Amino acid sequence: MKRIALFILAATLAACSAGHGAARKDAASATGADVAYLASVEQWRSEREQRLRNPDGWLGFTGSGQVAEGESSVGSAPDNNIVVPKGPAHWGTLKLAGNVVHFDAAPGSGLTVDGKAFESATLLTQLDQGGPTAIYAGRQRFYVVRTGDVHGWRFRDPQSPALAAFKGVPHFPVDPSWRIEATWTAYAQPLQIELVTSNGSTESAQIPGEASFDRDGRHFTLKPIVEDGETDLFFIIADRTSGKETYGGARFLYAAPPKDGRVVLDFNRAQNPPCALNGHVVCPTAPAGNRLPVRVEAGEKTYPLVH
Repeated sequence: MKRIALFILAATLAACSAGHGAARKDAASATGADVAYLASVEQWRSEREQRLRNPDGWLGFTGSGQVAEGESSVGSAPDNNIVVPKGPAHWGTLKLAGNVVHFDAAPGSGLTVDGKAFESATLLTQLDQGGPTAIYAGRQRFYVVRTGDVHGWRFRDPQSPALAAFKGVPHFPVDPSWRIEATWTAYAQPLQIELVTSNGSTESAQIPGEASFDRDGRHFTLKPIVEDGETDLFFIIADRTSGKETYGGARFLYAAPPKDGRVVLDFNRAQNPPCALNGHVVCPTAPAGNRLPVRVEAGEKTYPLVH
């Protein structure tokens, strides 16, 4: 979800090294399990881990906050309205008027946009074409995001403590029974839904249909959304492990487009949302209809936040 994953503020994990060992034990001990499938899940986890180790990933955030209407001074000194973790003591002045964001750089701050020094600039958010506009102080960068009517700021640092501390994400052992081929029912017209985010704001999304399946004698239905420019289905789900073994707000599950009225829901690839990995990120929580009244003991477990 490009838009939600950034407002999310909309991407995305792997198991810890110990988890990879667990996956190998799964493959060795599972009776009648598809070893190739187990290996594919372990590869997915490894690729997720590599993405998380990227300095431009979710663990690179070290600062965040809301932007008030009007003028706000920005800088690392405590006398600023917006205090960022690093960089010049005084970056400059941020001006928010409606949905227009403008930034005047402080003289001698050494800040750049698109690799060039600047005196003033209009800042785009992630919802604007070509945004967000990033202001750099060395390798650190500051930018503005928008969730609904709320504007916020984000700060990224390739040397963040969360990146330095990352050792992988814990997960349940692989359970092939949680790879489910569900029945897909497309709606004649997509349904509009308001998703509540982790900071209490809302974001509109569309539901193109629903996936239904039976397990242990019970019938379940999940409704996905489709991200802008994407074809995969995006399920925001919760279950009876949420808030205990797994993140309380939701886990994310992506599925390939339906084929012949069927869609594969692989809960072994259920992943933590970005806000579960870093408290400086905002993301959608599971809508009421996607809160399963069962324990889904598959996929990623809660990640210990580092600040």
